Amino acid sequence: MSIIHPNCDKTRKFITAHLTDDIRTLALKASSNKDIDLPFALNQISGWQKARTKLPSWAATEGLIYPPHLSMEQCSSESTALYKARLVQRLMSSFSNSLPPQATSLIDLTGGFGVDFSFMARAFDKAVYVEQQEKLCLVAQNNFPLFGYEHTDIQIVNGDGISYLHQTEAATIIFLDPARRDDCGGKTVFIADCTPDVLSVEAELLSKSQYLVLKLSPMLDWHKAVDDLNQLGNVVREVHILSVKNECKELLLVLQAEEKANFSNTENSPLRLFCVNDDQLVSFPFRASQTANIRVFIDDLVPDMYLYEPNASLMKAGCFGVITQQYPVSALAPNSHLFISTNEIADFPGRSFQISAISSMNKKELKRILADITQANIAVRNFPLSVANLRKRLKLRDGGTCYLFATTLLNGEHTLLRCVKIGNK
Repeated sequence: MSIIHPNCDKTRKFITAHLTDDIRTLALKASSNKDIDLPFALNQISGWQKARTKLPSWAATEGLIYPPHLSMEQCSSESTALYKARLVQRLMSSFSNSLPPQATSLIDLTGGFGVDFSFMARAFDKAVYVEQQEKLCLVAQNNFPLFGYEHTDIQIVNGDGISYLHQTEAATIIFLDPARRDDCGGKTVFIADCTPDVLSVEAELLSKSQYLVLKLSPMLDWHKAVDDLNQLGNVVREVHILSVKNECKELLLVLQAEEKANFSNTENSPLRLFCVNDDQLVSFPFRASQTANIRVFIDDLVPDMYLYEPNASLMKAGCFGVITQQYPVSALAPNSHLFISTNEIADFPGRSFQISAISSMNKKELKRILADITQANIAVRNFPLSVANLRKRLKLRDGGTCYLFATTLLNGEHTLLRCVKIGNK
């Protein structure tokens, strides 16, 4: 393999001097400079600017090479990559006390920019990065030595991941991030439409790993994915729904062949859900989520009560009965996805509000509770109007410190709740 970047001091100095400059302006100003590789320089500057927020520890590492824009957009953030690193460390804990000690290995069959691989690799004796795009392999060849893997044997393979799977020996963990777009460029919602086709090689993936970890799009129907993958038996052990700043980013599925499983620490349930939003984690057996009855609020709704909106991961999980089991709240209505309590719950996994006023959709009542505001943050839950239509009807601009929730109560009444947000979640 050859070095991907030109050995040109002028290009490197140009990149360093203009790291924080506007890319479009820079492209126009420097277009006539023949002493630098401008496309390469602009791509590196753009990549570093993206990494400042997405991969801060990488942005602070000198000498890194950044891939084309699409790879930067599609790669994991540092926070989700760190989560995966902790996940594989936990999965491997069952091997740490084995006698004699067993060498551990990771195979990433869809290496990409190598973010997930680089964070997970430290936990293993050997880690293999497989990527079919030669340019990304060259990037990995340059970057991985900069991370100081003192105790891990890193191997880079330029080739097709499934072809490599067919000829490789077993590994402790196999990681796979299948492409999630169809032939027309549209995003898929079913695992059967992803590339490579995990279902067609699932048996081999399971036979050649202690654990198989799949990274999937948050748009995927995770219930359907679990059902599809469990055609070989109860092999899906964990579903992780990862959100960052209340935006759902990834699904992680952990699979293990039935004959390799140990359910001693899984509360007799073969499948467990982990709903993660930044530093908040809510975990529960999937079986419990299926049997938990949602507790519905039946008392009179009055000002000064507290209103809660579950975070994006819990909303994606859809296990609302578990919320009323684990926290002293009641659902405002069966399909509202909003919750109520009389006392504040500081650790509720989502956004918290205090209700300051309540109104029906009667014009006179609405005027009474909205007379002093000209803007508000509006949300609708189980309500016949869209946010845009409701905003138009209420004649309110977006923003401000007032929060309005339009919803339908248990008795069928359409209601508007004026709230004040608590905290900064």
